[in-house]
Amino acid sequence: MNDLKRTVRDTEADAKEAWRKADGHESLGDKAANIRDRAGNAVKDVGDDIHEEADKLSRDAAYERGRTDEAEMRTPR
Repeated sequence: MNDLKRTVRDTEADAKEAWRKADGHESLGDKAANIRDRAGNAVKDVGDDIHEEADKLSRDAAYERGRTDEAEMRTPR
């Protein structure tokens, strides 16, 4: 899913850059807007990566807890 989001963000940024250049020149404001868009996308991409890794770690921890609970149930007391 992150790859899809990243691709969409890059495509949107490319379209915005092309639109800003459509008048034949790229002003300093256009360049700043392009940098701002790309930096914002980079932050969002990192956030998505962190979120995905946190979800994975949470699932792994839940799986391990389940295995521990199951093992404790099998152990005679």
